[in-house]
Amino acid sequence: MAYRFTPRKPIRSFRDLEVYQKTLECSVFISADVASTAEKLGFKHVEGLVQCALSVPLLIAEAHSLRFADFALALGYLEKAMSGCNKAVVYLDQIKGLYGTKANPDLLEDIAGRYITVRLKMFRLEKSWRKFMDNTKEEGVII
Repeated sequence: MAYRFTPRKPIRSFRDLEVYQKTLECSVFISADVASTAEKLGFKHVEGLVQCALSVPLLIAEAHSLRFADFALALGYLEKAMSGCNKAVVYLDQIKGLYGTKANPDLLEDIAGRYITVRLKMFRLEKSWRKFMDNTKEEGVII
């Protein structure tokens, strides 16, 4: 079996991170589609859902900016972003549980699945950042 290698585009800013792009996409889906439907159905936590959805890409952007200045703080922000993914899934599951087919459960499940997938990618990103920092310490590189 032949494996095909495709080099990734270089990361020049947080906007190039796949985890940022995917979570921003989810926040747009939530703001554009889910929030209005949930509000019409009487869901009391719409504002919390929207804030949670937007906080995840914001935290990723902040973590990316801080990773060289304050690595521990950057990891904390990335951990909060992963936690935000879990919270978003809880909100989506609650809407699905309360309103069933009225709330477009397929869309809710799709968005929740995206959050779960991107959360795992964030975990891998954290491991990558740690490895990079460990390597720069070993080599005596000053960042």
